Amino acid sequence: MKIFVGKMICPCCTEVVKLLLQKFEIPYVSINSGVIELTETVGAEKIFLFGCELQKYDLELVTDLHILLPEKIKKLIIELVYKRDKLSINLSDYLSQKLHYNYTYLSNLFRLQEGKTIEHFLIEKKIHRAKELLTFENLSLTETANMLNYSSTAHLSKQFKKVTGQSPSLFKLEFLNNGQKK
Repeated sequence: MKIFVGKMICPCCTEVVKLLLQKFEIPYVSINSGVIELTETVGAEKIFLFGCELQKYDLELVTDLHILLPEKIKKLIIELVYKRDKLSINLSDYLSQKLHYNYTYLSNLFRLQEGKTIEHFLIEKKIHRAKELLTFENLSLTETANMLNYSSTAHLSKQFKKVTGQSPSLFKLEFLNNGQKK
């Protein structure tokens, strides 16, 4: 038997689900991208209570498997942003190959469910990662741009300012100044 949980995009979510499965004594074999493989059939009441508890953690039981696709897209994008290697194919081909769906379908579904495009989500995650690299890892703008596969520092700077409202240099300076005041 399989059950499906939506909004599982990080390791913390997996840990919460594991704890809840233990709490409700639901035996499982594996948890992978929101798909939980159970070792045996579980009663509807127990699954319902498990689903109610999931909602307290902003997770949800899913009956329509297509609801899981945007979660899988998010997870793949986050993995890409934190990966040190460059992607050898374009993002649309990568997602289509990984998820076995046409990119146009994935893109439309993502926009419908998330209220933003896949590209916008990717930019948000890259800028979030840029903030981490500039501040916590103390990388230069050039190193950060290279690590995040930007074509130039100017391109990164332009997107950074569009998303955050300030330049990467000003962001880093304010971060450093705030850190010294403490």
